[in-house]
Amino acid sequence: MGVSRGIQGKAQAQQRAGAPPAWGRHRRQDTPAADAHHAKLMTTIDCAMTSPLYSLRLQLDETLEQMQQGTALRKVKSKSWKKQRYFKLQDDCMTVWYKSRKTGNTKYAFSISDVEVVREGHQSEVLQSLAEEFPPECCFTVVFHGRRGNLDLIAGSPEEAGCWVRGLRRLVKVVTNMDQQEKMDQWICDWFQKGDKNRDGRMSFQEVRQLLKMLNVDMNEEHAFRLFQVADQSESGTLEGEEFVLFYKALMQRDEVRSIFQGFSADGKKLTLLEFVDFLQQEQQEGENVEALAMDLITRYEPSETAKARHVLSIDGFLLYLRSPEGSVFNPAHGELCQDMTQPLCHYFISSSHNTYLIEDQLRGQSSNEGYIRALKRGCRCLEVDCWDGPNGEPIVYHGHTFTSKILFKDVVATLGQYAFQASDYPVILSLENHCGPEQQDVLTQHLMGILGEQLLTAPVQGCVSTQLPSPEELRGKILLKGRRAGSLARLLSWQPEEALEAEESDDDGPEVEEDGLNQEAKRKSKAKGLSDCIVYCHSVPFCGFQQALARHQPYEMASLSEAKARKLIKEAGNEFVRHNAWQLTRIYPSGLRTDSSNYDPQEMWNVGCQIVALNVQTAGAAMDLCDGLFQRNGGCGYVLKPAFMRDVGTVFDPDEPQSRAGDGPWALVLQVISGQQLPKVGSAKVSAVVDPLVRVEIHGVPLDRARQETKYVENNGFNPLWEETLRFQIHVPELALVRFVVEDYDKTSRNDFVGQFTLPFTSLKAGYRHVHLLSKDGTAIPPASLFVHIQISELPAVE
Repeated sequence: MGVSRGIQGKAQAQQRAGAPPAWGRHRRQDTPAADAHHAKLMTTIDCAMTSPLYSLRLQLDETLEQMQQGTALRKVKSKSWKKQRYFKLQDDCMTVWYKSRKTGNTKYAFSISDVEVVREGHQSEVLQSLAEEFPPECCFTVVFHGRRGNLDLIAGSPEEAGCWVRGLRRLVKVVTNMDQQEKMDQWICDWFQKGDKNRDGRMSFQEVRQLLKMLNVDMNEEHAFRLFQVADQSESGTLEGEEFVLFYKALMQRDEVRSIFQGFSADGKKLTLLEFVDFLQQEQQEGENVEALAMDLITRYEPSETAKARHVLSIDGFLLYLRSPEGSVFNPAHGELCQDMTQPLCHYFISSSHNTYLIEDQLRGQSSNEGYIRALKRGCRCLEVDCWDGPNGEPIVYHGHTFTSKILFKDVVATLGQYAFQASDYPVILSLENHCGPEQQDVLTQHLMGILGEQLLTAPVQGCVSTQLPSPEELRGKILLKGRRAGSLARLLSWQPEEALEAEESDDDGPEVEEDGLNQEAKRKSKAKGLSDCIVYCHSVPFCGFQQALARHQPYEMASLSEAKARKLIKEAGNEFVRHNAWQLTRIYPSGLRTDSSNYDPQEMWNVGCQIVALNVQTAGAAMDLCDGLFQRNGGCGYVLKPAFMRDVGTVFDPDEPQSRAGDGPWALVLQVISGQQLPKVGSAKVSAVVDPLVRVEIHGVPLDRARQETKYVENNGFNPLWEETLRFQIHVPELALVRFVVEDYDKTSRNDFVGQFTLPFTSLKAGYRHVHLLSKDGTAIPPASLFVHIQISELPAVE
């Protein structure tokens, strides 16, 4: 069935399905490998106080030295908002601060780890609006991960701009290429820099106390002082580089991991190759070529060359493995392209965006090409563009009849041409909401064909009409238009004109079109034949019922339904909806009442096989977590193959009756939440506010599978909280289930604050001891924050 390798070893899981593993406390015993790493880290921190680039394997050059000296740059937000700031790369070469010319105050600007890319020239709407005032060689844009706004900067000379562009790109590349241990070492160095308030290269106990608060630890002062004294080997009353490493090692001690390690180690100090193989088979349920896998993992994650040569794994190597992609809760094989891409488009869930041009709300928010760039970079394969008649004969894009800002259609198309296939080379569907008159419809066609060229699909593949939609593989590198078409696909090949249908479907936020009604404004719209002929496989048609669609049986036609209409159909005809989606595409869009660009729950739409479940990608929250979780599978290409029972036009599956699904199960998921590591502070919390974390595990799927359970909260500890609580779930339709881990800061008087989350398909879960690497509210990584869990998956007897 492919639920995971863990299910393949279900017999072993059933034998242990009783009490979950437990452990006691053990005194830490240093190994040669641990001593070697301690020495390396000590040297790193010692050097960090004089040359932080040591840990980055870089040499200070003229570019970085100039950035550290600082540069006066204009920070711009609009044509009228241009403020001069003095930007400076800090000594750690990991953060940039700026000083206000007016107030003289120094403020944190950004961390290098937050930077995704640096663009040169006029590559933002703001800088394009200033093109006549400032030359492109003086302009650059810093783009951040997630939904954080870009930083547009203008230098006084091309040389200064070039210096910052080169330097930032170099540092971003270094951070990107860091291995797991280097990232952790750098993280420790960063905290040393933050804790050393007076920049004297040493930390007093008062500075250490403040650092503990920053690290999310509310430690008893006497205990903290004892750790401080043990680390202060020079008895100077302060911690220097080596001593800080000792102190930090004491904080980071993972007794729960050491107990597991010692449970498989004969001498408690190392795992031999055979002992490691036993662990991988018995706990991690790795089923094939386990000895070769064990050798490979030792080679990659054991820090001691001596231990590598002996084919043994130290406790440090064991922990590095557990924190690696191979030790992740998400099956790394699913992070690669791993599904059949030769089936019809309607057999895939397709990552889809609604109102893609908006990066804020739908009433007064900003329209921006950046919305398209962000959506495409996160793997969206269906984008929406609302086209309206604009001034000077140029169509514009915005949310009609609102106060949202406007952008040029031709700029949107140029952005598509540049970014459409950077994250995935599988087809992009451009959903055209065409409100233009005939003249500007011709302009739309000119821009689409002139800018996109061969990227735009204007004729059926292989020059013939098939009885089914083409596959993503056949449409690689192509942009498809979705919209109303004047005439059938067969007419396109014979070039015989056919009278345009009067009805124009509206899949935007206006009044819903009932089955026997038509949008009156749409009726008045005429179609320019050139644009119509560019619409090949995604013909928008009004939804008139499943039986009527089946009677027409045109696979290249598709309807768009509001979330309310879709829910009504799911409730009234769940199985018919599943069958319909087995041969024809359906798009779902948010209600027009969602003026704040909030989202509906996409899971219920996926449960009936709806392929294009469009969400406001610009809005963070649980809906986007589910979307990101589903589409991280299959290499993040934007297409996920639907289960076999949803691709069969004769299927009897109904999400309200999961027993209608043929196959094994149900399945038992026993999930032990063991511990947490370096959880971040809540966004607006003060330095003194330490989180009280709890973990909630949610199952999203068919109605019978939906469930949530949570642990108790741990008081005042976000650094290394320990829960050791077991949660149990039953999964009846694993192919549709998503598992969402959520960490919150408990508050007894108000709503809990969000700390981090990670969502993945149930079928991508790996059994055994695993780390859950948490993501921020924006869906970006927040290393080294994680959860440590143990997962068992076993089949239960079928219920008659």
